[in-house]
Amino acid sequence: MNKTKNTIFTAAIKVFSTNGYNGATMDDIALKAGVAKGTLYYHFKSKEEIFKYIVREGMNEIKENIQEAVDREQDCILRLKTLCKVQIDLVCENRDFFKVIMSQLWGTELRQLELRKVVQDYILLLEGYLKVGIEKEVLEKGNPSLMAYTYFGALCSTIVYQLINEDKNETVNFDEIIHNLTDYLLKGMVNAK
Repeated sequence: MNKTKNTIFTAAIKVFSTNGYNGATMDDIALKAGVAKGTLYYHFKSKEEIFKYIVREGMNEIKENIQEAVDREQDCILRLKTLCKVQIDLVCENRDFFKVIMSQLWGTELRQLELRKVVQDYILLLEGYLKVGIEKEVLEKGNPSLMAYTYFGALCSTIVYQLINEDKNETVNFDEIIHNLTDYLLKGMVNAK
């Protein structure tokens, strides 16, 4: 991504996260990016095109970072724990991007349907890691697609939990959160005494 596009990317995420999709304007994005409106239109024809670009590029960056970190691990459980850690770290570092994704995930407009497709592609990445765990008999046999959606949902909920508690100025221990999340997901919450 060239410097100007990166500047627009960062500014657009901030504008969409602050104003929502409907409240964001090309003028706002150009102003926040510190570029002329003509420069903005040179790179993007519309607000819709900018939105699609930030979603595609942002999710690709997340997927690449996760794959790089997870693929270094050989153990299936360590891969899932690493996935949790990297996912949580990335969301905390990119809160505004996470807000844009979560705010636009529901609905029937084309951009929302396309966004769901991007998220679904990410969930397929998770599913692949879970399938390996099932094949190696580290994880119980089951529906890897449902497991991946469950894992994704738990990650999103954990991130919301973490963000809410950070806003309360409470100390959040990431390692403890990741350990607890993976234990809940992989071992269950039932006390098997």
